[in-house]
Amino acid sequence: MPAQLKKISGKECVKILCNKFGFAAKRQKGSHVFLIRETSEGRDAGVVPLHSELKIGTLKGILELAHVKEEDFAAFQ
Repeated sequence: MPAQLKKISGKECVKILCNKFGFAAKRQKGSHVFLIRETSEGRDAGVVPLHSELKIGTLKGILELAHVKEEDFAAFQ
């Protein structure tokens, strides 16, 4: 059975995406951080709100935009 996503904070999400998936924080406006990653296929980007707890649907949307599989991300939670 695949690993399930857990509720985490926006700060934890940014940390995992930057340290494990090669994203870099490009800029921040208010409580939202814009992440970017250059790949051979092009550029992956996503916006992460720095909320104390991200809802599962929000986290899934972030991962979809960033082209990161849920199973891969859940392994680092």
